[in-house]
Amino acid sequence: MIYTCYEMVRDCRADVPEGWIYFISHYVPVMRKALEQYAPEKAGDAALLGRILVKARTPESFIFRASEPPEERWFVAQLRQLLVGELEASAAEIPIDLEILTAALEPLTMTEKQAAWLETMHYSPAQAGPMLRVSPETVEKVRNRAAELIRGKVDSWRRTLLAENGASLGREAAAGAGKDCLPTKAFLDVVDGRTTWRDREMMDRHLQTCWHCVDHFCRMLEVVHLLRSSQPLAEVEGEPFRSLLGVAAPKRSGWKRFIGGA
Repeated sequence: MIYTCYEMVRDCRADVPEGWIYFISHYVPVMRKALEQYAPEKAGDAALLGRILVKARTPESFIFRASEPPEERWFVAQLRQLLVGELEASAAEIPIDLEILTAALEPLTMTEKQAAWLETMHYSPAQAGPMLRVSPETVEKVRNRAAELIRGKVDSWRRTLLAENGASLGREAAAGAGKDCLPTKAFLDVVDGRTTWRDREMMDRHLQTCWHCVDHFCRMLEVVHLLRSSQPLAEVEGEPFRSLLGVAAPKRSGWKRFIGGA
């Protein structure tokens, strides 16, 4: 039998130990990778990871609320939002908002806006290039152009403005969903090469003016990166987290295979 993300969510909702064992083994490493990105000084903070796990298990947690069987990448995107929401964000010395960004970066294409937005998520050109399927040098050029465009719209400026305002811009974008915003599946269709030219053109037009969907798309690209760079915990590594949640150690069995997809 194959154990999928869908079965995991089902079992976690029902508080079945098998679901939480799988969740800890497969997604604590993903959480650590995300912490390395957004708060590297806290990547080894077991107490912080424990607090996030406890919060994920509460009845009001949004990460297990999918009305349809969840796709793994959708689930990890929700987990990422939970984790980032737990991090303290300091105010930037020179604040900028999406109104400024919209006016400044209007000349950029959709992919160029993604390259700029991934800077708010603290991804280097070397990291962002493979996500966007362009060279790191191209990302660097786009970001330099974006920085100069922003410079023309603010009274005070420095090259690191996007990264410094990343947390506040991310919150603003995530809260700015509109009735025409695209579902997660639309972005995953692009990632998986399933979208049509017509749908891609419609997406391009929408993302020209919607930072919510630019952010959403970048988060799905990020999720692919996080999953590819994470390996499940060994059983002994997961023990402190299982103890925290009061979950019994896994029963040894060779008849069940675990995979991540829905």
